[in-house]
Amino acid sequence: MRAPIMSKTLAGLAVLLAAGLCQAAELSVADLMQMLGQKKSGTATFVEKKYIAMLKQPLESSGELAFTAPDRLEKRTLKPKAESVLLEGNKLTLERSDGRKMTVALSDRPEVAAFVESIRATLSGDRGGLERFYTLALSGDAEQWKLNLTPIQPRMQKVISQIRIAGKQAQVKTIEFQQADGDRSEMAITSTSAK
Repeated sequence: MRAPIMSKTLAGLAVLLAAGLCQAAELSVADLMQMLGQKKSGTATFVEKKYIAMLKQPLESSGELAFTAPDRLEKRTLKPKAESVLLEGNKLTLERSDGRKMTVALSDRPEVAAFVESIRATLSGDRGGLERFYTLALSGDAEQWKLNLTPIQPRMQKVISQIRIAGKQAQVKTIEFQQADGDRSEMAITSTSAK
């Protein structure tokens, strides 16, 4: 009689221990933001594919990214055409290959600000910045996490239905924008340096 009771007790303890280990491995939003916030700068290469309903093939571009916390992000597209987008503080500057420049104050364009914050606030580990515009849902552990951002503002919901950011430790590996009209873009990121 004692052997079955003992084996049931051990089995029960094993289940409790396994459940405790699984819980410990889960990553919280606070933990993720702390990890991401420790990186003060970094550079990376990217390949972006835009899937547009009117086109049979995705549009592909590639280039370099540079981030300096808390609020400077530069995206330099090298292929197929050179283009630069610089985000610095409240200012977004787009420079085309023909030399034309356009600068926008984010305070004048709240939907653009919300879009920009999805990336900038994630890279700097700014949970408050994300929660101003999005509902956050995190899954996975430190080795493979996925952060889903769902817009909370009606104006933004008309443009973006969801943003999915995935990574490993303090590295963002992919960013996917799902537009409200069904179009989407996917960016694969390869880190080249981080501080």
